[in-house]
Order: sequence, then C-alpha cells, then structure tokens
Amino acid sequence: MTTTAITNIASLVTNDPSLCVDSPLGLIQDAAVVIEGDRVVWTGESSKAPATDNAVDAGGRAAIPGFVDSHSHLLFAGDRTEEFNARMSGRPYSAGGIRTTVAATRAATDDELSANVARYLAEALRQGTTTFETKSGYGLTVEDEARALRIAAQHTEEVTYLGAHIVSPDYADDPAGYVDLVTGAMLDACAPYARWVDVFCEKGAFDGDQARAILTAGRAKGLHPRVHANQLGHGPGVQLAVELDAASADHCTHLTDADVDALAQGNTVATLLPGAEFSTRATWPDARRILDAGATVALSTDCNPGSSFTSSMPFCIALAVRDMGMTPDEALWSATAGGAAALRRTDIGRITPGARADLVLLDAPSHVHLAYRPGVPLVHAVWQHGERVV
Repeated sequence: MTTTAITNIASLVTNDPSLCVDSPLGLIQDAAVVIEGDRVVWTGESSKAPATDNAVDAGGRAAIPGFVDSHSHLLFAGDRTEEFNARMSGRPYSAGGIRTTVAATRAATDDELSANVARYLAEALRQGTTTFETKSGYGLTVEDEARALRIAAQHTEEVTYLGAHIVSPDYADDPAGYVDLVTGAMLDACAPYARWVDVFCEKGAFDGDQARAILTAGRAKGLHPRVHANQLGHGPGVQLAVELDAASADHCTHLTDADVDALAQGNTVATLLPGAEFSTRATWPDARRILDAGATVALSTDCNPGSSFTSSMPFCIALAVRDMGMTPDEALWSATAGGAAALRRTDIGRITPGARADLVLLDAPSHVHLAYRPGVPLVHAVWQHGERVV
C-alpha cells in the first residue's frame, strides 16, 4: 500500500488528549499526518514526518477528523416547504407533518429514494461529514420499511430501524396493533438490513411501555437500541435509554435532574440536534448542564424534511456554541468523537494511528473558525477511507 504524508498543518485536532495536556482535542501545532491504505499510521510534528510515497502540503490549514453525523432521516421523498414557510410566518398549518412525508415516500420508486440519499450524502461530504447514520421511519408498512433499510444499507453501515416513528396512519384506531406489527412481521423483515433499533418515545408517538416493548424486541433480533427522547417535553425516554444501555438518547431537550444524573452515570450518549430547535423555534437543549454533569455529548444534524432540513455539521457546531452553551472545542469534539461514541465506534472521530483515515482540511488556521465564521464554506479537502474525495 502506498503512503501519503499531509504536512504543514497549522493545527491538527487528533482527539487524543494524551498528546496535549492543555486540550482534550489533543492539538498538535505545525503537524503532519501519514496515511497508509485506509488508516492513519502516524501523527506528529511536521518536521519529524517519516518519508512517504506521496506528499500533500496543507498550506498552513487546520486539520480535523471527519464529522460523524450519528442521527439523520434521509430515506424520504418530497419536502415540506409549505409547512416550514407557514411555521416561520406565524401561521397555523395542518399539512399532516410526518404523514405528508410518509405518503410521498410510499409513492416514490427505489431509484428515486436511492438517488435522494446519494444527493444528500454528497452534500454532507462536501461539508466534511465522512460517517453518517440514517433511519427508516417514513414507510410504516412492512414492505416500505424493509425497502428503506435495504436502500440505506447500500449507502452506509450505520442503518437504524425506525418503524416506531409514529403510529402508521393505517393503524390510527389500533396503536396496539401497530406495536405488534413493529415488533413482529416488520421487525423480521427489517432486522437483516439494520444495526440499530430506534423509537420516538414521546407524547403523541409511543409511550414508555410501548417503547420498551419495541426496543426489547429489536434487541432480541440483534439490533442495539437508540431512542428519540425528551424532545417535546419531559417523559420516560432518557431513563429508558440508560436502563436498556442504548447507545444514544437523542434530542434531550427537556431533562429533569434525574435524567441528567442517569446520563452521567450510564453509557448512553446524549445526542443534541440543534438544527431541530433552529427550524422549529423550540427551546434549546442545555448542553452546558449535561456536560458539567459529566455525561458524553454528541452533535448531529437530524437531517429530515420536516424539522431540521440541514446536512451541515459546521452549522450545527455554530448553533451549539452560540445557543447551547458549548465551547468551540467541546462542539467540535461532540461532532466527531462524540458522534463516534454515539455509534459505539472507536475507529472514527479521531486522527490517531489505527484510526480510519477520515479527515478534513479547513480553509482556516484553527477549528475555532467553524463557530467563528458561521455559514462560510470552510472545507478545503476531505479524505474518506484514506482517499481524497473532495
């Protein structure tokens, strides 16, 4: 395998705190990275870089790990422009929300759905995202949920079964029957394509008992839990996530002290999704409170057509710093290593020997510019699996 050295990096974020006592990001100044195949094999000061087959001059730019977007909903068709416009204009709107997307998704062809996923992934890649998770949840029939996951698995290894997004309109008068479907025939059809099982545990979606049954059934099929928790109000989602050792509790907007303590004492990552609050003008999650308690925090886009139609992790970093009480260092860590933790991965979200060679060069001397210059396209180059792709 050929080796490539990226040298003359002004500031390298490794996410290895052992390399820099003053920064949890493990910052190395005037740094270099050596890639062999799809792995990082060396990091250090640029002047000490070993000889390699190829060399790339970073030109005094900052280098960071590729972003890890651990929560998205990309298997859909159509959009909800009218709903967003009405919401932002202060008018009531009753377009049916998720049900509108369900109807459009069911009507779309496999090729249309796959092309849609590919388009949003390319968009995210240009903004530095090298790993992403995505979910079903806009089909809500056995056939449509299974095909969504089959298509998703063609694009990523981080695939989540979310048959329990809402109660299907087909079962509006029989929610218990829909739970039976989600834990039975639908799960059987979907499990071969997924790694994760998720549930929207919220008033108006699935209560604690229903969520427990769905997650437990998924776990019995080899799928690991993650939970949409405490987005719209206080509820059992976070506590259930920690109890079942879910990889993540996502949203975490409305938390009691007991919820925060549970996150701090458990292994469940609190995944915060500021794009949703931005797009709905809802209450911001209090990241400072969660971090100060000692819990692990991830940042993600929640890219979906209804409540957070953004694929930009840099945008989410800027929101987290401006409106959720995070420092620039914390926000970047949460968008990289935090996302990796939410996917229970140790091979991504860092630039250290043995890690997958996913990294981003910024048109800036420091990662702080991601929050300092919001909305500016700062991504200069992207390596994914050791190959330069942007």
